[in-house]
Amino acid sequence: MEKTFSLPAGDARLATTGPAERNLKLIREALGVAVSARDDTLRIVGEPRAVGQAAEVVERLQEAARAGRTLGKAQLLEALSSASLQEFTPAAAVLGEAPAPDPIAPASAPPDGALDVYVPGRRVRAKTAGQLAYLKAIHDHDLTFCLGPAGTGKTYLAVAAAVNMLKRGAVRKLVLVRPAVEAGEKLGFLPGTMQDKVNPYLRPLLDALHDMMEFDHIERFMAHDLIEIVPLAFMRGRTLNDALIILDEAQNTTKSQMLMFLTRLGHGGKMVVTGDASQIDLDDPRDSGLIDAFHRLQRVPGIGRCTLDAADIVRHALVQRVVEAYGEEA
Repeated sequence: MEKTFSLPAGDARLATTGPAERNLKLIREALGVAVSARDDTLRIVGEPRAVGQAAEVVERLQEAARAGRTLGKAQLLEALSSASLQEFTPAAAVLGEAPAPDPIAPASAPPDGALDVYVPGRRVRAKTAGQLAYLKAIHDHDLTFCLGPAGTGKTYLAVAAAVNMLKRGAVRKLVLVRPAVEAGEKLGFLPGTMQDKVNPYLRPLLDALHDMMEFDHIERFMAHDLIEIVPLAFMRGRTLNDALIILDEAQNTTKSQMLMFLTRLGHGGKMVVTGDASQIDLDDPRDSGLIDAFHRLQRVPGIGRCTLDAADIVRHALVQRVVEAYGEEA
């Protein structure tokens, strides 16, 4: 979708675009649209909802300019935040349910770690103290890192927390992300469409999702863009507001990929980054973006960090023994 505005000359133009087009850059980064000012025309291009939100912000800038005022950065950020909360499709509406009284009000995490999901009568619970601490970190922080071996519930609990937040309206969208890295094998050419090619890499996320939602619910949520499952490479250039974004198998990201991913976080959003340091499939394990970020960001306030271990494994009892046996060589 495209929308254009006429740009005035002189001070009114500067009040709209900002010095060095600062205002346009903020709109571009916050809402994920293309914004350009050429001659006397301002053009916005992108998805219909995002274009509408950006247009609302531009109209506020122009209204202030006509009144001889200039919106400061704080006022512009407030306008962007306000616009991002408009015209969304609540998850309850997609399922034909009554909307929550306040769709953006945060709800406290259950003290026992039990999470309501969409399968009737099903609640996902933390089974160990480490898992409970992990769920609390997701609830308390906008960015949470979790390292742990196979079977500790890193992915499963992150998806459960995300589904629960979507159900109670704490977030408006789920984005499930994985790097497309082969586990020590070269699969060569894969036939089919792009979705067919990336589906094997994203399958574990879909498996967790199917445990918590009916198939038709997942289809409807995807059709309404409330759930998105994408390879990491497709995240470049995006900004996601009011979304919970999970990056799974993050040990297979490079440092530059991790930086790209972390900077996708938008207003009102949350991120969970999970991985297993013992299963790095990069050519050089020292390039792992997860290990680098886990240590580099340890003193940054507002970031949750969890480490699960063999005691948190909740799969078959043999999995715990296997992990411990291989860990003896470390």
